[in-house]
Amino acid sequence: MRQPHDLPAPRKDVGLHHITWRATASALSSADVLADAIAWLIGDAEAVELDRSTSYHGPELTLVTASSASKRKALQSLAKLGEANLKQLQSEMKQRMDDQHVLHFRLTIDSVVEGEPKLAIGSATGTVKGQAKFEVYSGRSEEEQLENTFIEAHELLKGK
Repeated sequence: MRQPHDLPAPRKDVGLHHITWRATASALSSADVLADAIAWLIGDAEAVELDRSTSYHGPELTLVTASSASKRKALQSLAKLGEANLKQLQSEMKQRMDDQHVLHFRLTIDSVVEGEPKLAIGSATGTVKGQAKFEVYSGRSEEEQLENTFIEAHELLKGK
């Protein structure tokens, strides 16, 4: 068993400012099941919010959201995507990241509910939208800082 003094020192140049998850449950799907799945993804049931409303055509819709501004929890949440998804996001970073260093991606709802998140292909319905705001500081290589954050997420995965 690893002791606290055996753990690698945290990197000073990596991290996420926050992570946010959003999904919509229709009257035909279970908002509670989706809320539980997003609670697992964010790592905190109290961070999940449900906003119930009625669509233009009448059926009830529930917007399920969760976010964490805790840098450690945000990184742990990102790590829950698994190695294959992290590698794909890392390779597609330039296409998925905006000018504010927010990485945008979608997961299929079914995969999140099953606890095995998979990146959605295209703009299919039934997705959980993820947004991860990366820390990037001037004076250091932006690319290296982004890569180091993914390395840290991979290390969290291996530490499970």
